[in-house]
Amino acid sequence: MIENLSTAEILRWYLDAGVDETTSDAPQNRFNEVAPKEASAAQKSPAKTAPAPAQQGPAVAETLLHDACKIAAAASSIEELNKALLDYDGCALKKTATNLVFGDGNPKAKIVLIGEGPGAQEDRQGVPFVGPGGQLLDKMLASIGLDRTQVFLSNIVFWRPPGNRTPTAQETTLCMPFVERLMELIDPEVLITLGGPAAKSMLAETAGVGRLRGKWYTYATPKLSRPVQATALFHPDYLLSSPAHKREAWQDLLMIRDKVESLDLS
Repeated sequence: MIENLSTAEILRWYLDAGVDETTSDAPQNRFNEVAPKEASAAQKSPAKTAPAPAQQGPAVAETLLHDACKIAAAASSIEELNKALLDYDGCALKKTATNLVFGDGNPKAKIVLIGEGPGAQEDRQGVPFVGPGGQLLDKMLASIGLDRTQVFLSNIVFWRPPGNRTPTAQETTLCMPFVERLMELIDPEVLITLGGPAAKSMLAETAGVGRLRGKWYTYATPKLSRPVQATALFHPDYLLSSPAHKREAWQDLLMIRDKVESLDLS
């Protein structure tokens, strides 16, 4: 079927399937790369492989989460937490990503923004929110008198999900101890979640952003000095594809500006 498609149609098919990067100038057919002798040997003595993340049982998942919590808790600074994530192999997303995307901005900021996950450009550069959505986010911050020197930006997962898909529950769970430790080390006064997955993970809510936006919540962990004022905002990537919601986003930004001014954080 694919042989009857034009080059443009084939490229569109790849994009729709989530393939938006190449690692070679020429395509490779992986089905033809197994030598007959190797295939025969594999049939006689099949190699033992670790279970895929989706096949891991509760005991394995619990062990991975325990290790993540232990590693994250041991970090006593932002630099140590970054180093811990560079060395961490528990999250399967690391195997398909190009770079760790830890964070950007001021680690001493009193305002933290947490998004869903890195995209293609973020993955290449190792910096969050540098693509078109990031450029829109910079403009949104500037509209209320803020920039990256006054905030810290990160995501609920630190590696790009393939094809920019939504992070799975297991991927988010394994990254969350590091996100919580990041919040404890920065100790902000305001948390802004960007997009549905970030809002649900950070605010422990099940509703979508459309229902969560325009309100203030509290975010807390046992080691935070006090509860953090938190709110949900539409993700800038979503606003680019659904500009009709920019009016609501502007109202939310004004609400955030009033909160920042009331706390004397600007």
